Amino acid sequence: MSSSRRDHPLPPARVHEVSDGVHAYVQPDGSWWINNTGFLTGRRGIIAVDACSTDRRTRAFREAIRRVSDRPVTTLVNTHHHGDHTFGNYLFPEATIVGHELTRAQILADGIPGYRAAWSADVEWGPLEAVPPFLTFTDGVTLYADDLRCEVRHVGFPAHTTNDSYVWIPERRVLFSGDLIFNGGTPFVLMGSVRGALDALEQVRALGAEVVVPGHGEPCGPEAIDVVRDYLEFVRVTAERGRTAGLAPLELARETDLGAWGELLDAERIVGNLHRAYADLDGTDVDLAAAVGDMITYNGGQPLSCLA
Repeated sequence: MSSSRRDHPLPPARVHEVSDGVHAYVQPDGSWWINNTGFLTGRRGIIAVDACSTDRRTRAFREAIRRVSDRPVTTLVNTHHHGDHTFGNYLFPEATIVGHELTRAQILADGIPGYRAAWSADVEWGPLEAVPPFLTFTDGVTLYADDLRCEVRHVGFPAHTTNDSYVWIPERRVLFSGDLIFNGGTPFVLMGSVRGALDALEQVRALGAEVVVPGHGEPCGPEAIDVVRDYLEFVRVTAERGRTAGLAPLELARETDLGAWGELLDAERIVGNLHRAYADLDGTDVDLAAAVGDMITYNGGQPLSCLA
């Protein structure tokens, strides 16, 4: 099933209190550019986890925070550099924006990237500005919402991207995973590493989370880690088979039966994931333009669907 299949209106975003004072902001349906964010309330202010992809969606997120608390957003954490999590940074001028040093570097390098043209042309992005974190870390940083400890930790190696971090709240056993975990959508590692993503899943599994707020999809339990792991193992094994057979990633994707994985949102990501898996096997870089072009070809030559 390709991403062009969806022509229905999406349900509205909603705030889901996953623990006392800890809120997930869930944006259905979790497909391309429709991410989850979150926030923690405190007496002095709000810690927000990620922004959204468009001006409209980020303003709606801010309004949802305001309906819960009249405190200012003092801190905004970016879990990685992708625009669905960072394009809205500019709408938090009062906040200290926190992220890994590579998150800052990649946002500065990319600006507002032209590769948005690969997605549906009718997206109303708004007057976006590229605003990177200005408080950075290498391994991690600890934040407090009043007395509630929030550990922001870089995984230490490429996974979903080169710069993935998660927010772990040990007292509540709550994990904001960023895009290390997708729930109901196809995992995507084009800009990271298949092996690294698998290793990152074991790292977050060891935390013992009881509630996971994934980067996309409904809040869930740790069982979502197994689903993402199984999909990535499928990608790894498929890539090894295709490399041995001398097939290009697009050729391999076209002859591969996705089985149940084809029911996940944005199934065309298999092509980008195979590009990454091949690059991992060969020790080379990915040609991002070629990979995205192959996803469009796999999608019947149509731009990738974006309902953001």
